[in-house]
Formats: sequence, structure tokens, C-alpha cells
Amino acid sequence: MKKVAFTLVLTISMFSCNSIQNIGSSSNLKQAATLLGSLSSNSTVQQISTLFTLLDTNKDEAISTTEAIGSVAENFNVLDTDNSTSLDLTELTGLLALLK
Repeated sequence: MKKVAFTLVLTISMFSCNSIQNIGSSSNLKQAATLLGSLSSNSTVQQISTLFTLLDTNKDEAISTTEAIGSVAENFNVLDTDNSTSLDLTELTGLLALLK
């Protein structure tokens, strides 16, 4: 009986908070960091597009300063060519030029 009650409480807790989303975000962040670390002067627009998808944690089609990591965060102001305080995919693609 205690096992059933514990399982029920655990299940309710998982669905009543953002635990499941946070697990996914953590995984995306690790993938983004790995991809970012592997970028070089030979990187492709497809790799940048994948990075963009991984960093855009709130899925608003923009990378904010709080979503940026590593060299994206370090070069945010340079990449933000329209000074909108967020990066769209075209602006993030500018990262390729910084790698050369």
C-alpha cells in the first residue's frame, strides 16, 4: 500500500510541475554545448540551424541572452545585428564568419 501511495504522489508531482520539461531542457543544453564546442571554420548552416533549435528553449524562434551559451553568449552583441536583444537564425548564422 505504501508503494502504491508513493508512486501516486510521485506521478502527481511530476505532472504538476515542470520536471519533465526541465529534463528535456537539460538534455538540449548538453547537446547544444557539445555542438557548439565542435563548430569550426568548416561548420555548415545546418549545424547552426540545429544549434538554434537546441538553444531556443522557449520555442519563440529567437535566442535571448538567457538562452545563449558559450561563444554565442560571448559574441551576442556582435551577432545581434538589428539590436533587438535576441538572435534570429540569420543572425546566429553570423557565428560561422566569426569561426574563420
